[in-house]
Amino acid sequence: MRSLLFVPGDSRKKLDKALTSGADILLIDLEDSVAAANKQQGRSTTADFLAEHRDAEQRPLLYVRVNALDTALIDDDLSAVMPHGPAGIMLPKCQSGDDVEALHARLSVQEAYAGLRDGETGIMVVATETAGSVFNLGTYKDRSLRLKGMTWGGEDLSADIGAETNRDTNGHYTDPYRLARSLCLLGAVNAEAAPIDSVYTNFRDLDGLKAEAEAARRDGFTAKMAIHPAQVPVINDVFTPDDAAITHAEAVVAAFAASEQTGVVGLDGEMLDRPHLLRARRVLERARAAGMLND
Repeated sequence: MRSLLFVPGDSRKKLDKALTSGADILLIDLEDSVAAANKQQGRSTTADFLAEHRDAEQRPLLYVRVNALDTALIDDDLSAVMPHGPAGIMLPKCQSGDDVEALHARLSVQEAYAGLRDGETGIMVVATETAGSVFNLGTYKDRSLRLKGMTWGGEDLSADIGAETNRDTNGHYTDPYRLARSLCLLGAVNAEAAPIDSVYTNFRDLDGLKAEAEAARRDGFTAKMAIHPAQVPVINDVFTPDDAAITHAEAVVAAFAASEQTGVVGLDGEMLDRPHLLRARRVLERARAAGMLND
């Protein structure tokens, strides 16, 4: 998983176009991008799309972003889409690990009704959209085996805080949002879920997107969300290890394999210990997921 593309759930044209975007995951949105008057149309369009592409082999994973738990909309969302077996559900405005458990329970019931295998529907959460949720980013560990990824968002958070903007004059996030980003990264890793960086809203600025994606990869994020198909190739390129990174990672793994009795090895004049081995293994995992290496 490198790229996750948001697509409005009430637009069949945009859904069909997104299939050829190259995104690893489509986030079919029934929340913010669907107006209140179009919610039912969005459910119907999304359900039809899922049903049509459920058994297709060459397609992205299909996740659905439902409405938040504290709305009266989520149960209708789930009832509409779960019979068609989405790969997962994205929960917005998630407050803590308690919300993951609550969604887990709902999904178990929906899977039983739909004849799906218990536990096959994954969960991703947007975990920083309110001020209170930021204080709970350490509560996601061991709450559900369904939890596949955690991401953060600066737009709803800035509205909740009452900020004038979430970026400075240079286009960089200001301190409250950098804090939320860092805590989400740590919380995701602690929960053994994929840490996913937030969207870059200026979809015409591909250079800015690339710089932000590279910074996210540097810090430990393994994927980034997109709001426009044009952003997907940039994100995929940044989060796909290049040949040099793969070669170095393979050399690190091989060096440790040849020195099983020691916790430190030397490679190209550098002393490496277990953290270097873990980083190398993660690089190779990302390369395999991108189809660059065989198992």
